[in-house]
Amino acid sequence: MLLDAPFYAELAEGPEGARAYWIGTQDNLRVRIAHYPGPDDAQGTVLMFPGRTEYCEKYGRVAADCAERGFHMLTIDWRGQGLADRMHEDPRAGHVNLFQDYQYDVSAMLDAADLLELPRPLFLAAHSMGGCIGLRALVEGLPVAAVGFTGPMWGIRLAAALRPAAWALGWGSARIGLDHIYAPSTGPDSYVATGLYEGNLLTTDRGGWTYMQRQVTEIPELQLGGPSLRWLHQALAECLALARLPAPDLPAIAFVGSNERIVDVPRIVARMTAWPGGRLERVQGGEHEVLMEDAVTRGRILSQMAQVFEDAARSADAAARSA
Repeated sequence: MLLDAPFYAELAEGPEGARAYWIGTQDNLRVRIAHYPGPDDAQGTVLMFPGRTEYCEKYGRVAADCAERGFHMLTIDWRGQGLADRMHEDPRAGHVNLFQDYQYDVSAMLDAADLLELPRPLFLAAHSMGGCIGLRALVEGLPVAAVGFTGPMWGIRLAAALRPAAWALGWGSARIGLDHIYAPSTGPDSYVATGLYEGNLLTTDRGGWTYMQRQVTEIPELQLGGPSLRWLHQALAECLALARLPAPDLPAIAFVGSNERIVDVPRIVARMTAWPGGRLERVQGGEHEVLMEDAVTRGRILSQMAQVFEDAARSADAAARSA
């Protein structure tokens, strides 16, 4: 069942008529999903899987670009962030019990797509942590025709000397009941709300930075701080597990900034090199959030992604007609 949820359309700057809804998960949590409408003769619906700390309004501009290219968009506040149920008594801690639990949110999102009778086929666009969640969902049979990734979190960039310590801290803290505390060098402050544009790790575009910062300062409930030790340990374990699995058999394109400093670029290169028919595009000068770069860069990325989606849909139609 869908219930109306708050949605900040002015801050999102998305297509007119966007709405948000609450929906329950199989494990009895409440997450928020948002539908950004596309044209009446839409080519399908893009499921937008956001990254850690993100929320539905952040992809309003992306949704507007997708609508211009003929797609509806459905996106989500994952458990523990945005306006979804938070996972710890400290609401600023980025926390999750098991990484697999995000798949409950994916299932709820698919239910919402059915309830809203959104146009098919479905496509997946996934950023950062959403790329990790999305790859697991694809392995488990997510019914999409093609996928596009930006800065996918298939590994977390850590100095080699720190990686064993991160594993040990995550494992050990769980055994003494301290896995809810923040990972080293992080805390409750939102990076975007309290940080400076100069030297940031997310975007080279001041307009993109201002867009993100305005959202989380005007609606403080959207803010999230650093990850908990448990989240970090769960994320490292999930990335390692996914690295051992073959790529799904469907068209895929991935984009990574040439100045990416948050996720593990060699893991992205390895994955896309082994993906049958997959393609990796470097965004020159780009940081982690290439969809939050300038409008020209964002448009170029989304046009390439849309082309992959359109080609996949045509191939599926041709195969169905010849069957």
